[in-house]
Amino acid sequence: MARKNLLASASGQKLTAVNSDPEVTQQQRTPPAFAARGALGAVTRSIDELAARADAARDIEARLTAGATVVDLDPALIDSSFVADRLARYDDEEFNSFVEAIRARGQDSPILVRRSPTAPGRYQVAFGHRRLKAAKVLGRDVRAVVKDLTDRDLVLAQGQENSARADLSFVERALFAWRLEEGHYDRETIMAALNVDKTTVSRMISVATKIPAAVIEAIGPAPSIGRDRWVELAGKYQDADKVSAVGQLLSSEAFHAAPSDERFNLVLNHAFKQSGSRREDTPGLAISHRRPSARFWATETGQRVVRVTANDRALTLAIDKRVAPGFGDYLLSQMDGLYASYLNEPKED
Repeated sequence: MARKNLLASASGQKLTAVNSDPEVTQQQRTPPAFAARGALGAVTRSIDELAARADAARDIEARLTAGATVVDLDPALIDSSFVADRLARYDDEEFNSFVEAIRARGQDSPILVRRSPTAPGRYQVAFGHRRLKAAKVLGRDVRAVVKDLTDRDLVLAQGQENSARADLSFVERALFAWRLEEGHYDRETIMAALNVDKTTVSRMISVATKIPAAVIEAIGPAPSIGRDRWVELAGKYQDADKVSAVGQLLSSEAFHAAPSDERFNLVLNHAFKQSGSRREDTPGLAISHRRPSARFWATETGQRVVRVTANDRALTLAIDKRVAPGFGDYLLSQMDGLYASYLNEPKED
């Protein structure tokens, strides 16, 4: 009976479409007066969204690990899940900052593992792959909860915890959905694992099926690229005659040097060029689809605290609560003074 209820309450929300807004109360819909519009509104909404996602992930983890004993395990004894859910690269600055945060203050929450069904004495991780990798880098044990999980239990826990986090992109979730289907899991299981509706699951699997795996892996997670643009690219691959091989593009030095979001833009522009579209000759269309590369504000020690993205309409700050847990609340408490100071600044003619 315990196993039956293990994941039943992991997510209280109804299934939704990816990129849709969650249901909120009227009180939640009414932002503070100082954050109603413009850049301040963007800052507030970004902080609120990150906080909500972090709280949701913590809630899911707490429910899945409730009543269990936390133990220290040698990360060398723990294998990855049998279904990959990320296109993560563990050599970028973001992951390095994550490792340094754990080095400085320790591991905040345990990972979830099960005993390996095929290798006695070993374990298999359900969620917490980044924490596991960080422990390996640091050469220390990883804090973990060991539970008896079926294969279905594991993918549900893995999908629900990861989907609650802000750092899992649309295409990573699409690949996860496709891999589950390839593993002969039914659509109900996939919907529950990703907490999305049937239509969204179909679109995810369609994207992962139509676009060659090599192209998706070369592009990477593309965190700022949402569902609609991936669906747009997938549509170009429906007609093989309209899209030439992108091997030369994928192997170019410029492609590999570009951020993941920009690699997506390069592939999409290539697809439109080969299909005869005048996308690149239409400035309004090109601008509306282009995403700026992210910049970061870091401390003197190199820890990235704020991710900054901007376009001609808004500037958005995303605060990493793992590095600076209370900085978002502090920033909001100082917003009136900061805005008053901004208004008093002499303006250039």
